[in-house]
Amino acid sequence: MTAQSANGVRTEQDGAILRVTFDRPDRLNALTAPMLLATCEAVERAAEDAGVRVIVFTGAGRAFSSGADLSGPGTVKSGDTTVLDAANRLTLALRHAPKPVLAAVNGAAVGLGCSVALAADLTVAKESAYLLLAFANVGLMPDGGATALVPAAVGRARAARMAMLAERIPAPLAAEWGLLSHVVPDDDFVAEVERLAQRLAEGPTLAYAQTKQAFNATTLAGLPQALETERKGQSELVDTADVAEGVNAFQQKRKPRFTGS
Repeated sequence: MTAQSANGVRTEQDGAILRVTFDRPDRLNALTAPMLLATCEAVERAAEDAGVRVIVFTGAGRAFSSGADLSGPGTVKSGDTTVLDAANRLTLALRHAPKPVLAAVNGAAVGLGCSVALAADLTVAKESAYLLLAFANVGLMPDGGATALVPAAVGRARAARMAMLAERIPAPLAAEWGLLSHVVPDDDFVAEVERLAQRLAEGPTLAYAQTKQAFNATTLAGLPQALETERKGQSELVDTADVAEGVNAFQQKRKPRFTGS
C-alpha cells in the first residue's frame, strides 16, 4: 500500500482500490480550494491509471465533510470563485471517471460535502449519518452540482425541501428517498465499505464505465448547465447583505437575521 497526504487530503493505493480521505477531522473535514483540487487531481490520475479499478471516498474522524470552510474571516469574497470552480471540477471528475466511485459517508455530509457524496456512483452511509444541504442557512444556493444531483435522485419537491428548508435528512430516510445506495449499522460500516470496494474492484470495469456514461446521459444530462447556473447564482449571492449576515451568524454561532437584500 502506498499513501500520500497533502492539503488536507490523504490518498492510499491499496491494490486496485484508491482510497481518498478528507483529513481535517479537527474542522469536521471542512473543504478548502486546495483540498478540492488535490482530490480532483487524485481522481483524474486514477481515471487514467489502469491499476486503479475503484475509487473510495470517506472522511477522517466523525464527519464525512461539514461543507465549504467558512470558519475564517473573508471566506466568502466577491468575485472569488476558486472554491466553487474546484468543486465543479471535482463533481465532473467523479461523474466522468471511467471507474466506479464509492462514497463512504461515515458521518455528517453537509453542504458541498453532501454534493460530493451524491456525485458518487454508490453512496453507503452509517445509520447515524445524515445529509444536509445547509446553503440557505448562510444565504447561498446549493452548488457542487446539487441542483442536478438531488432532483435526479429524489424529485423536485424533495429537492426543494432539502435546499430551501435546510433540513437534516437522516441516513435511513435518505436511503428511502433514493439518495443513498446503502445504509448499514455503524458497527458494520467499515466491513461493508470494504466488501463493496472489493466487489467493484473485481467487477467488469469496462461495463461499469459504459453504465456510468449512460446514467450521465439519461439522468444527469443537465449537470454541466446546472454547474454553470450555480456558479452564476453564487457569484451574485456572495455580494448580498444576506450572505454577509449568514456567514457572520455562522461564525458567531447564532441564528441569522435575513432581510432579502
